[in-house]
Amino acid sequence: MAAMAEGAKNEPTRPRPRRRLPEGLTRALARIGWTLFSLGFFAGLWELAWALGWSNPRLLPPPHVFLGDFLDQSRNFSPTLRWQGFGTAEALPPLVNVLLTMAATTARVLAGLSIATVLSIALGVACRWFVAVERLTLPTVTFLAPVSPIAWLPIAIFLFGIGDKPAVFMVFIALFFAMTLGTITEIDRVNENYLNVARTMGATKAQLYARVILPAIAPGLLVVLRMNMFAAWMVVLLAEATGVGSGLGQIIMLARNTFNPSLVYFTITLIGVLGFLSDFALRKVQERFLFWAPNGAGSRGGR
Repeated sequence: MAAMAEGAKNEPTRPRPRRRLPEGLTRALARIGWTLFSLGFFAGLWELAWALGWSNPRLLPPPHVFLGDFLDQSRNFSPTLRWQGFGTAEALPPLVNVLLTMAATTARVLAGLSIATVLSIALGVACRWFVAVERLTLPTVTFLAPVSPIAWLPIAIFLFGIGDKPAVFMVFIALFFAMTLGTITEIDRVNENYLNVARTMGATKAQLYARVILPAIAPGLLVVLRMNMFAAWMVVLLAEATGVGSGLGQIIMLARNTFNPSLVYFTITLIGVLGFLSDFALRKVQERFLFWAPNGAGSRGGR
């Protein structure tokens, strides 16, 4: 017994296996890390150019200047909001004014995006369902698709005046024509074998669209939506700068009129954050609801 006990003492102890993080959490942390590194690298180059005197601090203030004085920058957001039910905008804390301004712009983008998505998919499906609809509408859609959304701004003001409606209309225009053509293109690209199998199993035309075609085109349409959503953010800022009394576009116009570069870059940072979050939300929608689509929507970095 003593010999066995002595042998047990001399036996080397095995290291405990390390606990690994879940694969999904590891990928998420890696994405967050690379995102922060990318933004930090860009900001570091900007700060280096300022430190070496290569950039004019009045025209190109470094990030630590326009992001460091948040309270002073946020005061510029107060005069732009006059919402009924909230009282006078100046009575609200500066942070609340910033959040309300961001929320106003985001709401206009989401409203225009929702309307454009529903109508463009409906028109695209109708063009492939009814030949008459295709012949009646597709030439007009193709004719208007290359027109820049900026060219529609006077028409938006003529039709809707001043307020939220012209901004929502501009977002709608920025998305509608591209998504209609994208819907038709995606329908034409559906694998013919899927359609033949469905017909063999006795699927009606309605069932063919509902259970085969629409699920097949959903991933591609989401990519089209993501690509055109950035254009929507661009045009809503232009619409807010000219035809709306509030929003981030109005802040950009205020910064230009007062020659305040720090406020310009501060607002650009907020716009970038909102655009990044909206794209992130669409990717999560794909991962959650379009489970049959490839991860990352065709991006190797997302796999």
